[in-house]
Amino acid sequence: PEVAILGMYKIQDKVIVDNGEFKAIKAMNFTITADHRLIDGAVAANFLKAFFQRIEQPAVLMADMI
Repeated sequence: PEVAILGMYKIQDKVIVDNGEFKAIKAMNFTITADHRLIDGAVAANFLKAFFQRIEQPAVLMADMI
């Protein structure tokens, strides 16, 4: 059975404020659902944090593959 499910949603345009200026960026939401009988919530949160670090910095992702 599934222990955890990573949900990925569609990429959407989002407006942010950067140094007092409005900018349009592409943003994508992610969620994680875990079976707490097998995985503690902190483990799932740490996985999601590590996932974000790798996806936001592709060079780190590639370095981990070597």
